[in-house]
Amino acid sequence: MANKEAPSIWWFAFGYFACYAPYSAMAKAVSKGILPSGQAPVSGFELLPASLIASLVGMLLFLVATGWWRHATRYPVLGLQIPGPTRFTFASGLTTAAIVGTTTLAYTFDGVSIVFVMLLMRGGVLIIAPVVDLLSGRKMKWYSVVALLFSLGALIVAFGEKGGYEMKLVAAVDITVYLISYLIRLRLMTYKAKSEDPDANLRYFVEEQIVATPTLLLVLGVMAMIGYGELMLAFRAGFTTFWTTSGVVPYVLVIGFLSQGTGIFGGLILLDKRENTFCVPVNRASSILAGVVASFILFAWLANPLPSTFQFVGAGMIVTALMFLSIPPLVEKHRAKAAAAAK
Repeated sequence: MANKEAPSIWWFAFGYFACYAPYSAMAKAVSKGILPSGQAPVSGFELLPASLIASLVGMLLFLVATGWWRHATRYPVLGLQIPGPTRFTFASGLTTAAIVGTTTLAYTFDGVSIVFVMLLMRGGVLIIAPVVDLLSGRKMKWYSVVALLFSLGALIVAFGEKGGYEMKLVAAVDITVYLISYLIRLRLMTYKAKSEDPDANLRYFVEEQIVATPTLLLVLGVMAMIGYGELMLAFRAGFTTFWTTSGVVPYVLVIGFLSQGTGIFGGLILLDKRENTFCVPVNRASSILAGVVASFILFAWLANPLPSTFQFVGAGMIVTALMFLSIPPLVEKHRAKAAAAAK
């Protein structure tokens, strides 16, 4: 992204999809205890610390391998120039930390399917996107609005499935925190990034990344040391006994790496210079389609039930939304090139 023209948003969407499908499938399999090895279920709160450690390693390897860490703002510390965030990217990184944690937990709750959770969380963000654009004074393209309507339609279809919306209070709280975090994150991104300068967007991305996972891991570590109540004790087990008594450690480490992949590609999609009403549906549609694929993975791998008719209909509406997002912009770009060549 150091070049004048950033890679296509659709490459990032593919990377997001490719990470999200196995990530959500494995998280559900581990938490339900349906792996071929016959390991007992592991609560989402217990697997979260290990997955975050893997995510942290993946984030550091990615930033070093790409050299992108050099784009972060530098601060003099004891004669050294240390990369770090600004106050805006620090705040955005905190919201990203909340999103990372609530996303992984969302796929470990009983009583709700992967696709329904995805449609609920993604549909909520789709509603937020145009609100942020309006608050930021950004104009919404007609095809972005149409894609948004189709995406919201997929959410309505999900609610039509009997029993698909039954969930516990902890799951509802998790999703609420997720949506509030996205509202703040998108507002900050729109205000301080999503510019014509790829380097400015990349700087924002890097600074957000170096805050998110380390902060969440630190918070969980403090809660684990306090160890008061069932939740904190689960976090403590995730840092301690989980590594020696659980047979799913390799799976959870892969979950963490894939989770970081979704964070990388998802963040790059949202930082595209176009309006949120375009970028958010691209981001959300990729993950919803990944959820349907994850359901097929669980069926083929672990004999879980196939996705319902409602889920297929919802996926079809998402594909339609993607068509509206991809075809009109390509036509506009072709016409602009033709007009320029004609001059």
